[in-house]
Amino acid sequence: MSQPLIFTEHAATKVWELMKEDGNLNLKLRVYVTGGGCSGFQYGFTFSEESQPDDIIISRLIKITDSQHEGDDEGDDEGDASGTTTVQLLVDSLSVQYLTGAEIDYKEDIEGEQFIIRNPNAKTTCGCGSSFTVE
Repeated sequence: MSQPLIFTEHAATKVWELMKEDGNLNLKLRVYVTGGGCSGFQYGFTFSEESQPDDIIISRLIKITDSQHEGDDEGDDEGDASGTTTVQLLVDSLSVQYLTGAEIDYKEDIEGEQFIIRNPNAKTTCGCGSSFTVE
């Protein structure tokens, strides 16, 4: 079964880094759509420990580098012997209709760092990048 969204390796790796920084390896990135913003709908991101019964769960296997293991001797579950771990993205059942086919990525440039969504369903987007309209 194909995934309804694309969760890039770069975004998943950033989620892993934030999980490690927070000291909570149970966190999952939740992406959602709400009404509002300058174009009618807006994207949101938050971290969640638990999935809800109606959530779509998208898992991404990533490689863990040695630098991502440094300073951690707590013996927690952080991947397997092959140096990989799975990071999860959650999308609620209402938001997925607006996000099907979208790519969740992480951008680092001169303007800063942020999670971004490239959404083929967005008819127009606002300059802020987090507000959109659909056809």
